[in-house]
Amino acid sequence: MKKKFLYSTLGIVALVALIFGMVRFISSGSTDNSNTTNKKTVHILTYANWNPFEYVKKGKIVGFDIDLIKLLSKNAGYNYTIKNVSWDSMFTQLQNKSADLGIAGITVTSDREKTYDFSNTYFVSRQSIVTKINSNINSASDLKGKKVSVQTGSTGQEAAEKIFGKNSPNILKSSSGVTDQMVMHNQVVAAIGDDTSNKKFVQANPNSGLKVVQDDKKFSPEYFGIMFPKGSKYRNIYNKALKKAIKDGSYTKIYKKWFGIKPDVSALKNTD
Repeated sequence: MKKKFLYSTLGIVALVALIFGMVRFISSGSTDNSNTTNKKTVHILTYANWNPFEYVKKGKIVGFDIDLIKLLSKNAGYNYTIKNVSWDSMFTQLQNKSADLGIAGITVTSDREKTYDFSNTYFVSRQSIVTKINSNINSASDLKGKKVSVQTGSTGQEAAEKIFGKNSPNILKSSSGVTDQMVMHNQVVAAIGDDTSNKKFVQANPNSGLKVVQDDKKFSPEYFGIMFPKGSKYRNIYNKALKKAIKDGSYTKIYKKWFGIKPDVSALKNTD
């Protein structure tokens, strides 16, 4: 009889504990849902090899693009994951729709627009040349007959091909972050790449003996955009988030943090 009573008592205690635990679980879940768990997660790709736009610092992906896409995702009401992949893989995965968007200083071109959708532009850039201070390279036309380095698949490569011709042996292709170093180590006479990145590299290496040469006649303005799979529903959503960031000054705050100057937002292209 005592055993039966004991078992009954233990059963009641266990049931109460179970109910109490369920109540706690439900309550805890509600709290989480009100914060983040009910939000949709957007899967973002980047190629974190291009300071100050996106790069890895102490194991974390940081940079102007990263701060911006986090802000826009927050404005749009999304959670997000940011995955660092290769440049080519980013394009392939977005074309296959295995990710939601990509951001990595991607120039909007008519050729890319055939395969992908782009947001309104968020950054204006140009190509420029990095060469030795004592070189006689003062414009793009001075590069003819010289060896230059470019990032594979970049608009810097396209600019070089306009000067030298496609498949020219004078164009040496490499990954981002290596092109300027090739000039330092006398592997090439010059490197063609994004002007902001080139200036950042030279400033960070004051004893490198390098200079930046600009040629606005040869290099036209380029516009960076967030890249989406074709037909993505996220394009318009992120455009609205970008407009909000520009209007409320949060875009300018991030820009000044990374580049030290105020952006000319009037130069950005609105593709809506």
